[in-house]
Amino acid sequence: MIDFWLATGLLLLIALSFLLIPILRERRVQREEDRTALNVALYQERVAELQGQQAEGVLSVEQMDSGRAEAARELLADTEGVAPARVSRLGKPLPLLAALLVPVLGLALYLHFGASDKVELTREFAQAPQSVEEMTRRLERAVAAQPDSAEGLYFLGRAYMAQDRAADAAKIFERTVKVAGRQPELLGQWAQAQYFADGKQWSPQVQALTDEALKIDPKEVTSLGLLGIAAFEGQRYQEAIDYWKRLLAQLPPDDNSRAALQGGIDRASEKLVASGGKVAEAPVVKGALLKVRVDLAAELKAKVRPGDSVFIFARATQGPSAPLAAKRLTVADLPATVELGDADAMMPQLKLSNFPEVQLVARVSRAGQPTAGEWIGRSQPLASSTAAQQHLTIDSPDQ
Repeated sequence: MIDFWLATGLLLLIALSFLLIPILRERRVQREEDRTALNVALYQERVAELQGQQAEGVLSVEQMDSGRAEAARELLADTEGVAPARVSRLGKPLPLLAALLVPVLGLALYLHFGASDKVELTREFAQAPQSVEEMTRRLERAVAAQPDSAEGLYFLGRAYMAQDRAADAAKIFERTVKVAGRQPELLGQWAQAQYFADGKQWSPQVQALTDEALKIDPKEVTSLGLLGIAAFEGQRYQEAIDYWKRLLAQLPPDDNSRAALQGGIDRASEKLVASGGKVAEAPVVKGALLKVRVDLAAELKAKVRPGDSVFIFARATQGPSAPLAAKRLTVADLPATVELGDADAMMPQLKLSNFPEVQLVARVSRAGQPTAGEWIGRSQPLASSTAAQQHLTIDSPDQ
């Protein structure tokens, strides 16, 4: 903050210069006016002396006029270049008072409306914290300065969890949900913090939070892990195995937590067998696969070209606008039957099976652009798990 205040002081000095420079200039003008008055007084004294000598008969009239002219020339020479006197209507006290009030008022306004605390936080976050406690203190100040920052709240909640402050974390995650909305990841974090804050006691609130998170995203990892822990603690070992296997399927192959999770599955299996039970294999969950037959309306066949591109894709009715799965044909291929499934996903995180309801779209694009074309056909919303073959006709102008 030292360089910040040095820069502030420099700016204040520049501002003060606009007030102090006119005062300093006025002093110089005053000195010039004083010198001019002195020259005039000397001129008057010289003229009086010449008049006295003339009265005494020492000087003639011609000599008197010549001496007066000489004195006038000297006066003009001494006052040449002096600016005319300027009348100041403000006077000196007001500019001096303003010079004192400007920095004081500016500093007071900055301390009241400014963001020095945020500037300091920015500088602190630019340096790596020395401990978890120091990071937590920084995050607390950041949340106090920006109470509506969902990102700051989220990271503060994670920091509290790292310090085993589950009760504080639960309150913070609740605030995060209010700010950012009921996102599945946030609901899972809130449920986990509340579970540990309650002394690992399962409660209707925790159940409701995990149910809501998995309803929005069946692969939400925190909720799956938490439900597995709760089932294991309640000696419901088969449920724990199922939840943890679902979680294991979501983790990348190089994730460090895979070994610990597999160890938990093994322990749950051992306890289940020791209690006389048998480990059941989890049902294989197949990815979504939609079959659709695409055709062109009869009235459009004369308006299209065989080489025009045909894009067939599925998109979520509620969610991202990007296609979940897509394939490309040409008009010459129509009519055609295609399959859209998880293997055709445009992005790994956007799969058909992740969204309960989708819409099928087919577009003819002469320029080969999947986002804009000449003709289009759309289906009614349907479940992504639909097994029956769908029929889609391209019959409308693409607007």
